[in-house]
Amino acid sequence: METMLERLIRYCKVNTRSDESSKTVPSTVSQVEFAKALASELRELGFSEVTHRLDNGFVTATIPSNSDKPVDTLGFIAHFDTADFNSENVMPQIIENYDGNDIVLNKALDVVMTVDKFPNLKNYVGHTLVTTDGTTLLGADDKAGIVEIIEAMLYFVAHPEVKHGEIRVAFGPDEEIGRGANLFDAKDFRARYAYTLDGSVLGELEYESFNAASGKVTLHGVSVHPGTAKDKMVNTSKLAFEFDSMLPQEDVPEKTEGYQGFFLLHDMKTTIELGHMSYIIRDHDKEKFLLRKQLMLDNAKAINEKYGTTRVVAELNDSYYNMAEVIAKDFKPVELAKQAMANLGITPIIKPIRGGTDGSKISFMGIPTPNLFTGAENFHGKFEFASKEVMEKAVSVIIEIIKLNAK
Repeated sequence: METMLERLIRYCKVNTRSDESSKTVPSTVSQVEFAKALASELRELGFSEVTHRLDNGFVTATIPSNSDKPVDTLGFIAHFDTADFNSENVMPQIIENYDGNDIVLNKALDVVMTVDKFPNLKNYVGHTLVTTDGTTLLGADDKAGIVEIIEAMLYFVAHPEVKHGEIRVAFGPDEEIGRGANLFDAKDFRARYAYTLDGSVLGELEYESFNAASGKVTLHGVSVHPGTAKDKMVNTSKLAFEFDSMLPQEDVPEKTEGYQGFFLLHDMKTTIELGHMSYIIRDHDKEKFLLRKQLMLDNAKAINEKYGTTRVVAELNDSYYNMAEVIAKDFKPVELAKQAMANLGITPIIKPIRGGTDGSKISFMGIPTPNLFTGAENFHGKFEFASKEVMEKAVSVIIEIIKLNAK
């Protein structure tokens, strides 16, 4: 625990932002360099079987079993890329014994994290907080998870008298752009069960995620001089408005919560003659998810029939599926986590993830992988912060899960 904050700050200062437009694995060179350094550090710390795979970007390592009986191998997973927000020159700030008032992140730029806007701050009175300087994200999503896994493993390195089974760890790239786990080698990982450390508030235990797809909509118009455009011009901006208006207008992220799914028009670029729209499609319910995808295709077909030619082309690609479908068949990792939290006096907060983790894909690779809290909040922006005290509890939960598994 003594090295936890130092490690978090050191990792957060490294720009590991992923890039959705890149075709490489990992998507950015900075992630490759971070992975190399991380692998070297794990070797120095006494981890076994440390491997940095260039084909998928993952760093994996082992704490060998010291048990005299068969024990299921457990895995712990976190990602080192950060989201699509400024992550250059990250300068973490430490606030000790937080008093519950507004936090001035950057006086010169008048960037203030107010309790009025972020009432969740009241949960951290007395804590040591790590914040941004108001110009970048922090990167605790998910470097806090990496740090917590490492600190938990160091406990077992330092206490060989504590019996445990084999423990595998994996740190990977490109989770934020939805590609990180695509090339994960589940067979080589050897874990019977695993956990991602990629959640937020104290007690979060998540084993239901969205079913997710991306939608690319291409619009074909006709450009002519506006002075002679009558009955000739077809403006793709207008086509875009028409297409989006055919989707249920209440099914958007800003109007949904819990198990409610949505369509998100993520970005759009149009000229008169050519347009592109990018959607993400989400739903926890598999049938509703399939209906959402079909609606996209049906709407494109209806517009094309209206105009008598192909004006709209919708292409859909599945991203990940609801991991509850897998975990429901073997609840042991969830029960272990619930018991570990109970033993530590932590009340589990069991709720669906309104998103996905690498565990969404890894579960379908044969390793049931629920998600645990990290103690960080306000991800993907300049108001991101992490609590030292909750991070310590995340470390304790990992340790307790491993101890329970050995029994």
